[in-house]
Amino acid sequence: MIRRFAVVLPVLMLVSGLRAAEPEAPVLKAIPVDIEELPQVDPTPQRVAPSAVAPAAAKPLPSAETTAPTPPAPDGKPTGDDAVRIQIFLDQALFGPGVIDGKPGRFSELAMQSWNEVHGHPAEDWQPLLTEARKTVPNPFAVAIVPDVVKDWVDSTLPTDHEGQAKRKRMSYRSVIEFMAERYHTSDEYLAVLNPGKKLGNLKARDSLVVPNVVPFPIEIITGKKFEADTVMSSRHVVVDTKINQVRIFEAAPPALVVSEKEADGVVKVRRPNRGLVASFPITPGQPKFIKYGIWELKNCLELPYWRYDKSLLETGVRSSQSINIPPGPNSPVGILWAGLSKPGIGMHGTGEPETIGRARSHGCIRLANWDAIRLPTLIRPGASVEIR
Repeated sequence: MIRRFAVVLPVLMLVSGLRAAEPEAPVLKAIPVDIEELPQVDPTPQRVAPSAVAPAAAKPLPSAETTAPTPPAPDGKPTGDDAVRIQIFLDQALFGPGVIDGKPGRFSELAMQSWNEVHGHPAEDWQPLLTEARKTVPNPFAVAIVPDVVKDWVDSTLPTDHEGQAKRKRMSYRSVIEFMAERYHTSDEYLAVLNPGKKLGNLKARDSLVVPNVVPFPIEIITGKKFEADTVMSSRHVVVDTKINQVRIFEAAPPALVVSEKEADGVVKVRRPNRGLVASFPITPGQPKFIKYGIWELKNCLELPYWRYDKSLLETGVRSSQSINIPPGPNSPVGILWAGLSKPGIGMHGTGEPETIGRARSHGCIRLANWDAIRLPTLIRPGASVEIR
């Protein structure tokens, strides 16, 4: 939902991880909870041609708070432009804050704590992060142009029923504003705040829009690639914490997670940086009765999965012969990426409703916003261990 801004941040793994495509590879199907088999090759795979033109950068806007930043809230959380800066900085550093909306909530707090953990700062201290964000993200907003490819990815007539969706070739966005919101990792509501008086329901290609100045989610260069094992990324360890709704990715042999040393007064004087923590993202885990706790192996990872919908299976746990295939796309129930585990039918995947991450439970899988899910293949590959706790 969010296009790229001119902010050049230290970690830009998203675009590089998406650049390679293999047009001859098959598109695989993801499967809903409790199906006792791994995804199978679809007999009529759909290939999506990548855009020949790289996404254009948005034009940064000078910050109104450059000389006089707004003071933090009583609880220490940043406010005003600083709140957006921090969310953008965390997002680009691979510590997902959730939807970028200038309102740091629980996911922003968790992302801040993860960043502090890596750099050896006290867990609840916003100041080191704020200092770094002000240097790295001087302009938190930018003007983006609605790209011409929007015509290929927006379908206002997309049915809401699964039977109708199964007849389409793609689970597209339903509006241009939905396309732009996901492109810039934000929400329709926040874009309305940033663009007062603009008729967002009438947006079309070549129109301009103020957006958060973040590296965009480039849906047009996703082709349906299947990702293979990798020496480094396949050795990593993933922890899915269903209590705090966060997934954390570690190197194969990380150092101590947190080391604090206290002096006689009980005050923490030293915190050792945890360089083994690579990334963290907000998630929605499955319903408690469907969660498969334990340590599993990442078995497959692919873009633009088909999803087999079986109403009987989802409602009763009993498979029927009436299943239908829902086509790939950003509004698919499994979003734009499927990362299947060795526990059949369970995986990490995207979603067509990023605003529900952390709020609405899924059936049994682990949901991420599409802009976070697409980064998984740049961090982990088949063979990685995945602990659900």
